[in-house]
Amino acid sequence: MLEILRRVIQEVNAARDLNTALDIIVARVQAAMGTEVCTVYLLNDDRAHYVFMATRGLNADAVGKVTLEVGEGLVGLVGERAEPVNLENASIHPRYHYVSELAEDDYQAFLGVPIIHHRKVLGVIVVQQKQRRRYDDSEEAFLITLSAQLAGVIAHARATGALSITESSDLPASRFAGKAGAPGVAIGTSIVIYPEADLTKVPHRLCQDIDAEITIFRNAVEEAKDDIRRMGQKLSDQLQPEELALFDAYLHMLDDSAISGEVITLIKEGLWSQTALRRVIEAHVATFESMDDIYLRERGSDVRDLGQRVLAKLQSKDEKRRIYSKGTILIADELTPVMLAEVPRAKLAGLVSVKGSGSSHVAILAKAMGIPTVMGVEDLPLHLLEQKPMIVDGFDGVVITYPNKDQLKQYKRIVKEEAAFEQGLESLKGEKSETADGHTIGLWVNTGLMTDVARSLDRGAEGVGLYRTEVHFMMNDRFPTEDEQVAIYRQHLKAFSPLSVTMRTLDIGGDKALSYFPIREENPFLGWRGIRVTLDHPEIFLAQVRAMMRASEGIDAYLRIMLPMVSGTDEVDEAQKLINQCYREITEEGVIVKKPDVGVMIEVPAAVYQARDIVKRVDFLSVGSNDLIQYMLAVDRNNARVADLYQEFHPAVLHALKYVVDAAHSVGKPLGICGEMAGNPSAAILLTAMGFDVLSMNSTNLLTVKWAIRSFEMGRARQMLADVLKMDNAQLIQKTVEDEMCKAGLGKLIRSRQVMH
Repeated sequence: MLEILRRVIQEVNAARDLNTALDIIVARVQAAMGTEVCTVYLLNDDRAHYVFMATRGLNADAVGKVTLEVGEGLVGLVGERAEPVNLENASIHPRYHYVSELAEDDYQAFLGVPIIHHRKVLGVIVVQQKQRRRYDDSEEAFLITLSAQLAGVIAHARATGALSITESSDLPASRFAGKAGAPGVAIGTSIVIYPEADLTKVPHRLCQDIDAEITIFRNAVEEAKDDIRRMGQKLSDQLQPEELALFDAYLHMLDDSAISGEVITLIKEGLWSQTALRRVIEAHVATFESMDDIYLRERGSDVRDLGQRVLAKLQSKDEKRRIYSKGTILIADELTPVMLAEVPRAKLAGLVSVKGSGSSHVAILAKAMGIPTVMGVEDLPLHLLEQKPMIVDGFDGVVITYPNKDQLKQYKRIVKEEAAFEQGLESLKGEKSETADGHTIGLWVNTGLMTDVARSLDRGAEGVGLYRTEVHFMMNDRFPTEDEQVAIYRQHLKAFSPLSVTMRTLDIGGDKALSYFPIREENPFLGWRGIRVTLDHPEIFLAQVRAMMRASEGIDAYLRIMLPMVSGTDEVDEAQKLINQCYREITEEGVIVKKPDVGVMIEVPAAVYQARDIVKRVDFLSVGSNDLIQYMLAVDRNNARVADLYQEFHPAVLHALKYVVDAAHSVGKPLGICGEMAGNPSAAILLTAMGFDVLSMNSTNLLTVKWAIRSFEMGRARQMLADVLKMDNAQLIQKTVEDEMCKAGLGKLIRSRQVMH
């Protein structure tokens, strides 16, 4: 059954439209289960009906014509219960409903399984037989697994506003819900970026010029062949002749008489070369993997590797041809910082990612750059959106494709209103960040690029609470030298002189990767990242810390060094030894600098509950709320499916933050917070009441947070904090805080934008 299931899923994923996918499902299920009937009903939300959409065994002429009320019949019962219904004799069940058009008189055995996507029932898949029998557990499990696969296909089609999608069709104006990534509205034209050399992510697309596409493909194949020949020559003195013959076999597989010829045939039928390559490779891999012989079965991986190599060449050629125009909205299955760097900032209007959440690092960078962004738009049909008009609503987390005139008018009005609102905050730039009754708190910024500097200073930043040094590492194709780092850090320190600049040591791992230093792990967020990497590679750590200290020579900016992802005091002690070593070395070389303060980011629960011990070893603490919330709540902040569980106002999070504040203040050490939570005006009021000395945020949030703080009295904020710390529900806490914000005249900061649906 598992092998049959795998093949069916492959066919469904390769289907060009929903109707084809449904036909494949009913045909394959009927054959695999040896059942006489297989039928799919889909729920029509507009009319609250189940529509008879595909069948094998019942009256095919009734497809698309027969409907059932939501609560009608056994199909309605399956939908109501949202669980399988397995009956030996369906006709005697009290919910049995006879529909003459379907000609199902003689069928007794009934198994119905709901099709569910994101907790919503989309439809029901049913199998039936004349013989009275109960479908066994393995059959039921098979159908449940298939329904889960079908759910994604149906949700994808319904999200586009049509139940049948082809690559040549134009979509009507459609709304796709995601998660707010970075605030703002972008109106522009979409450019779709696909991940490097991943055949599984290549979409179905047609080509415009068949002859040109064949030429592109042939050139890519020749480049891949050249690479294989070079590898063979390089290993010729290390391998036996029979082992070297493998490289010749690879070359022959790419000949016109083999894989290349099959791909060219599909291109001639009108397919894009990358799509054709994916089709051919998938077919060959499936053939190998279905073989009984273990050796032959494993050859599927060789074919897949060849396909990836050719795809990489095709994508490099595609990249060279891509032209970014003004108003570009960059879309990808999973946006990366490298993708952002490829588009000139002046031409980049908005960002959309199928995966990820508002707390992922790409969203954080987008906020810093002021680019409207929507994350986690899971049902977005990427293959239909190349060079198409689009609106990105980064306030409400909505993407609108093919916007109509009314929608364009509405969003242009919102753009004007936001510009006016921002202009209204300009008067706050020179004002103190203090509460209405005189309590001051530092409002600092998170930076990573020099483009952040002017915007940060223009909005009244009082220091840098987090300088993400890894950004420069991620934009490079090798580790920057110590001298190169000195130049970069010195530029940043000069720009913010005489303010404090907190430089975080290299924080890679998790979702932040270096192409030239790959870290491949099954669970990267619980793996080798942050201080763990740099302590294991002291040469990287020493060069960076030396560069930071050398960069500060002769500049009156106040350098602070911060250690990421610390989980225990032993890491702090080891890092301090290395920092002291760096200071001794540069002073012996004649560099005259003051030894910088050293601090620790509190990002993991272990560090929270060791905060009292950690703070005795350093000069300051700074909470990294993004990762702390992720680890406290066991929620992957890049996973849109659980993004709703990522809650800043969760009681456990608030109590952990209060614990860290008390730990720092017990020994008189300063404490900041540099996660996204600091830039949320509602949360900023609570953080101020807790006793944080510094809130560090993206520059786009500086003035709104300052407005919120200046509109509150400290006494009122502390009372609100005392009230919410007694609550055990995140939603109740958030509502309480937002109600208080409205009473203070700050409703504009939390009110959802009302846009046209």
